[in-house]
Amino acid sequence: MNPVHLLLVALLWPATLTAHGGVVFEEDVCVLKIGFLQAHFTGYQPSSRGSEEFCEELPDIGNSVFVIDYLHDFLKEMPVDFRIVTDSQNLGIYARWEDIQNLEDIEHDTVFYQPPIKWRDGVLNVSHDFEESGGYIGIITAQHPTEEKLYNAVFFFSVGGTDYGYFPLFLGFAILAQLMYWLSKGGFSRLQTRITERTKGL
Repeated sequence: MNPVHLLLVALLWPATLTAHGGVVFEEDVCVLKIGFLQAHFTGYQPSSRGSEEFCEELPDIGNSVFVIDYLHDFLKEMPVDFRIVTDSQNLGIYARWEDIQNLEDIEHDTVFYQPPIKWRDGVLNVSHDFEESGGYIGIITAQHPTEEKLYNAVFFFSVGGTDYGYFPLFLGFAILAQLMYWLSKGGFSRLQTRITERTKGL
């Protein structure tokens, strides 16, 4: 494996494991981390995309369905709410619970809110009609059934944009890796030498 490939593996390896905020990928499945608990997270747009599944990019505005399938029965005992806010602070994939707490007016930024419910069947299922494309942040809050503890998940997703996935990120890393390889092989020095020779020849 040449230096370029090694560098690409080192740079891209973390990106293949983690996604936006509280959402991670495990064997092509979106998994939402709610504190120490987990749930499968799937988005649908039945009106425009049928049964096609999405995780972090909803390609169209309009009706969207969010299905959160608990992987721990303990979550069935907790009141769980689900809120969607516009990414007014441009936090993007770096959005964290602390950022949500620091929002000046979360109600103003909220486009959807499902009050706390104990989802006894282990599936949180809600829908919302998005009227505008852009970045949004999903917020899950679970209340411990007997203690004053809250478990949160915060994750960024986009609506109505072209779904390029991780391609731009991979392309950027590939270009960077190639540039570093070129520099390590003396490419910049050779370029300077050529420029100097051409300048002298004028």
